[in-house]
Parts: sequence; structure tokens; C-alpha cells
Amino acid sequence: MKLHDEKDRMRYQNIWVLAEMTPECGVHSAAFELLGAARKLADVSGCEVWAVSLTAKHTQASQELVRYGADTVLEIADERFEGFNDELECNVLERLVRKYRPDILLGAATVRGRALIPRLAGKLHTGLTADCTGLDIDHETGELLQTRPAFGGNIMATIRCRGFRPQMATVRPKVMKALRPDFERKGRVITETLTAEDFSKIKQIVETVTEDGSTVSLGDARVIVSGGRAMKGPEGFMLLERLAKKLGGAVGASRAAVDNGWIAYPHQIGQTGQTVQADVYISCGISGQIQHLVGMQSCGTIIAIDTDDTTPMMQMADIAVKGDLFDIIPEMIKELDKAGIGRGGYET
Repeated sequence: MKLHDEKDRMRYQNIWVLAEMTPECGVHSAAFELLGAARKLADVSGCEVWAVSLTAKHTQASQELVRYGADTVLEIADERFEGFNDELECNVLERLVRKYRPDILLGAATVRGRALIPRLAGKLHTGLTADCTGLDIDHETGELLQTRPAFGGNIMATIRCRGFRPQMATVRPKVMKALRPDFERKGRVITETLTAEDFSKIKQIVETVTEDGSTVSLGDARVIVSGGRAMKGPEGFMLLERLAKKLGGAVGASRAAVDNGWIAYPHQIGQTGQTVQADVYISCGISGQIQHLVGMQSCGTIIAIDTDDTTPMMQMADIAVKGDLFDIIPEMIKELDKAGIGRGGYET
């Protein structure tokens, strides 16, 4: 919504986080990460953090959102939210935004978020910065500073939205850090309801198809063994699968390996793939271009294996192992076998 003057700008307050809900596990983990980021922004700007929850049934989600940093939870629980209808949710959110006027609105760059949030930005006639990797507040103007890779990941651009509100951004899951839950924290809950206008001119969901579970869950993996161009072919990734299985982890890949057809796209990590935040990330023959680093730089311990110790990945790694990965990885598997590791997976 266009701002006309400073007085108009002052009518917009607080930071909203769209808390994505899943039927399987309740609040999506990305919502907790966004609340952590929003809490830091709110502490700088002196405002509140609101979490917005659209759910098909009443849950304990509001209490959970408060524990992770929300001051206020704005909730609508209605069985008509069953499944996902981006038009319905967009209509509801547009109405709530116009009523409560948030200054900043953050969402997760998940499949659902990428369908819903650009639609909402369009209806509100405001700007949207997608796939942010950094968020901050300008101390002089109070504007949201939204940082994301640009020009194929070759530069990092910081974007502002000066003349419109709310300032909107999406953030990739596993980029931001969630705060530790505070079980003593108190907050308030505002309950809203659906209205007839929310259903005006929207599509009807005929059928919902659920994935069969074969998709790689890199986002939840504690250990990731990832390969690049140096794997030389599909056979190389079979070796990585053996190591990942021993560690109870998942197999990732660079874009070059996926483009060559050596492994399927769901394994791709980076700007055009998934963003991960594993405890341990083992990079095998990946040079470490910025497009890949964006997707894994938040991992805990990074181990890199390469014959070239001058690559960006080897330089940033916590442990850099110089040598032929086709000699090193089989030796790693042998040592894990000797130690009896592989039956129960990775342990801290």
C-alpha cells in the first residue's frame, strides 16, 4: 500500500511472521526460524512480533509460537483451511493486513510460501524481496534491509521498500536461526474468523495429492554428504550414499552434478536448490562457488575433501582434507566399520 507522508508511515507498526502450518507436525520449523529473525529486528526497532496462524483446527500452536518469540498470535482456526488454497489464504491475509497494518511481513520461501506470498504482495500493491539470506534494520530510517544473492549469485544485493507498506520478504528455510524456546514467556492471542468476502471468486480444491515420501529430506538431515563435479558420474554418488548411510545422513549435490544427470534435482543444494543447516556437512569435490555456499554456509561443522586446497570450499571448511576423495572416502567407511558406527547412525 502506497505511503503518502510520514504520518501515514507511522500508522504501520510491528513485524508479522506468517507461521506456516503442516497437518503432519503442526508449526513448520521455518516459522520458528523466522520468529528468531523477527525478534532481533523488533528488538532494534522497538516494536512487537506478531505470528499469524491460519489452521484447520485448534491446536497448541499459539503457545508454541509465543515460546519462540511472538508477542501476539493472530489466529484463525477453521476446517475450511484443510489442504492449501492460496487464494483463500491470500484473501484472509489481505483483510488482516489492511485491518492491523503491520510494518514488516515475513514468510518462508517454501513451496506454499512461494505460491501465497507473491500473490499477497500483488494484492497489497507493495514490494517483495524473495529468498533473502539476511535481514536488518536501518538505524536511521527504520527501514528493513533485505539482502539476497543477485545476478546468478555473483553479488549480494541489499534492497529497501521506501514508499510502500508492508515491507515484505521471504526467507529460505534453514538460513535463519531459531531461538531457544522460553517456556516462561507470555503472550496474547487474537482470534479472528473467516468472512463471506474471503471466499469471493476463489478456486475450489478438487483433489489433494500427497507425495509418496521418496523426496529427499535434506532439510531435516543432521549429516549431509555432498558431491560435486569431481564425483565423475553416478557411480561416484553411490560411494557417497554408502558413507551417508553409515552416518545416518543424506546425500546432497552441487548444481553441476545435477545438471550432468548424475543425481536427481531433489538432492541439489544451493541458490537454485535447497538450503540446509546440518550439524555436519561433508563436501566431496565441490569447489564452493557462491551459488552453492548460499545453500550450506549455515551448517555446523564443514568438512571438505578435494585435491585442490585453494578452492573457496576448502578455505572456508572447519576441516580441509587434501587428497583424492576416491581414496579417502573408502578409508572413512572402513574406519566407521571398525568403530561399529553405521548401525545406529550419527551420534553427537
